Amino acid sequence: MSDTHFGFQTVDESEKASRVRGVFDSVATKYDVMNDLMSLGLHRAWKAYTVAVANLRATDRVLDIAGGTGDLALAFAKKVGPQGMVVHTDINEAMLRQGRDRLIDAGALLPTTLCDAEALPFAPRSFDVVSVAFGLRNMTHKERALAEMNRVLKDGGRLLVLEFSKVAPPLAKAYDWYSFNVLPRIGQWVAGDRDSYRYLAESIRMHPGQAELKAMMKTAGFGHVDVHNLAAGVVALHVGIKC
Repeated sequence: MSDTHFGFQTVDESEKASRVRGVFDSVATKYDVMNDLMSLGLHRAWKAYTVAVANLRATDRVLDIAGGTGDLALAFAKKVGPQGMVVHTDINEAMLRQGRDRLIDAGALLPTTLCDAEALPFAPRSFDVVSVAFGLRNMTHKERALAEMNRVLKDGGRLLVLEFSKVAPPLAKAYDWYSFNVLPRIGQWVAGDRDSYRYLAESIRMHPGQAELKAMMKTAGFGHVDVHNLAAGVVALHVGIKC
């Protein structure tokens, strides 16, 4: 077996998925509230920007990976309408259940599937657009997941990866202080879980930066990759076009 990162810890690859599952089992019911508090509501603007960049058409088929509580899937569904299709997926059952219930409450009856992004249960060239928001950094084999996303996209299809990235150097010290001092305290106060939110802060630091992720996407078969830095690089949207 090989080792991988779980935040700043080095763990056996076989352990990572279960540890990540434990984190999201713990935070699922408070996930949306915590996102608003941690990002000061900015995550809503970042996701709205992602939807705008997706430039969806009425007949598009969209796969939302690590879709969690379903906010992106719902926004995509409004764009593609009844002629299109949005499939909402997550590897974590607790998160998927939260998202399914939220989508039903909003009147959106979307296909909802429990699946691993590293082994997607879909045929090649099934989708026009694939999205993953704040999920790639938690995957054990990111290269394998990106290759799977490429496989299920049609030729000329688009992959949108919205993820925390490398912040501009002048802001790095302040951002680190906020991440390791404020976020865990908010996690303890709102969700009763300091450790999970410390892991989330650590996982951001271990995730590839803008240039490295762009190179990984090209290796996975995306011929053109644009990088959109948001909030001074706190978050980046990578948009890859399948050759």
